Amino acid sequence: MYSNAEANAAVNELDYNSLREQLIIPEYGRHLQKLIALAVDLKDKEERNKAAKHIISVMGVLNPHLRDVAEFQHKLWDQIYIMSDFKLDIDSPFPLPTRELLQQRPDKLPYPQKRPKYRFYGNNIMKMIEKCLELAPGKERNALITLTANQMKKGFLEFNKDKVEDEVIFEHLIELSKGKLEFDLDEIKLAKTGILLKTIENDSNKVKAVKNNFKKPQPFKKPIKKKF
Repeated sequence: MYSNAEANAAVNELDYNSLREQLIIPEYGRHLQKLIALAVDLKDKEERNKAAKHIISVMGVLNPHLRDVAEFQHKLWDQIYIMSDFKLDIDSPFPLPTRELLQQRPDKLPYPQKRPKYRFYGNNIMKMIEKCLELAPGKERNALITLTANQMKKGFLEFNKDKVEDEVIFEHLIELSKGKLEFDLDEIKLAKTGILLKTIENDSNKVKAVKNNFKKPQPFKKPIKKKF
């Protein structure tokens, strides 16, 4: 039996992961990172090159079907250099990455700040209206106006299940175009409300069906043994 003092000393000597050096790329594990650290300490460059090639062959075991692909080889050489904290002096067949390049952040993507008056139509409707204004009067323009107005009517019905008059959709279409979009009402025919409501219902049922296919798996139930 161990004494309390010996037991406490044994616990204090335990090597906890939280006290170890942080892994740079955890997927390769601690042993590989230690091998890279040993390669860094090698004084002869030829020995470092040989060690790097052996380490990369071990790294490729995780993806054997890709280890001979040039792009994947480039990735492995980059990773071994990154895992060495950019200290491994080797002759790489590829340009080695820099710390500055790795830490460089991408430019922020511009986010549309438009706040349309009728949000239930969405921003895409505004793009469709702009496209309508670019077209010359004719069949193509009328077809796009019809498509846009029908999409607006569908969006209105999704927001408000009640009936909506076609005149309201046309008024909103002219308002959103700031009065620039001119068209003949006799040439623009909108789908009936009942048809659009049925389309909305079918779309909703499809979404529900997809969600049902991704239900959480049921817990395993141990079969009950029957006694004979």
